[in-house]
Amino acid sequence: MTRNLAGRAGAARLVMLLLAGAVFCVPMAAPAAFALSELKGAPPPAPADSAENSAPTESPEGEPEEPLEIPMPDPLVDKAATETKDAAPEVVQPVEVLADVSKIPAPVARMRELIVEAAASGDIERLRPLLGKGPTQTQVSGSGGEEDPIATLKGLSGDQDGVEILAILLDVLSTGFVLADKGTPEEAYVWPYFAEKPLASLTPPEKVDLFRLVTAGDFAGMEELGNYNFYRVGITPDGQWKFFVAGD
Repeated sequence: MTRNLAGRAGAARLVMLLLAGAVFCVPMAAPAAFALSELKGAPPPAPADSAENSAPTESPEGEPEEPLEIPMPDPLVDKAATETKDAAPEVVQPVEVLADVSKIPAPVARMRELIVEAAASGDIERLRPLLGKGPTQTQVSGSGGEEDPIATLKGLSGDQDGVEILAILLDVLSTGFVLADKGTPEEAYVWPYFAEKPLASLTPPEKVDLFRLVTAGDFAGMEELGNYNFYRVGITPDGQWKFFVAGD
């Protein structure tokens, strides 16, 4: 009985060994092989940086697509316009300086002569009939139109009798003059011509004329403002004494 069991066990062990050997002897499945003709027909892969890879993509119609261009934004400052503006100098209209009183309208020449005679007398009261009244009254610096113009002129003078203001009036009327605001209701002959001419355009002889009226310190202040601001006289073409004022 024991032998039979041992024999069966040995036979079973032998069968298991034979089965295991059969399993290990079965060959592994080989990968599929390509035919030589198939390998010859296939093009080799192109390099990553080849011309074929870098060629532009074609549109459905077969034409290469244009690369997309992003427009640059306009500059915040139009440099061309700025340069054009800076390059264009300011045009200064020429001023005709007059000196010959005999060539101006007779009423203007007559009023100027009367003012010069009154001022040269040293008596400021002699100006009163020339200053007018009401709507035609001469505009005087510091006067609102209702004040006595003679009293106003005395107040502007450095002395109580108004002699200094008479001397200034004479000096102003001894210079050249211009016709200002020609063709307008404000047209008038104006003394001195500095009142209508840019200070930067004055010639050396014209600066001498100006320094007969003002000091170098006064002139420096005028240059800062850009214009003459001392006393000036205006007479209309019909002979009315329009103003005797100072300032801008």
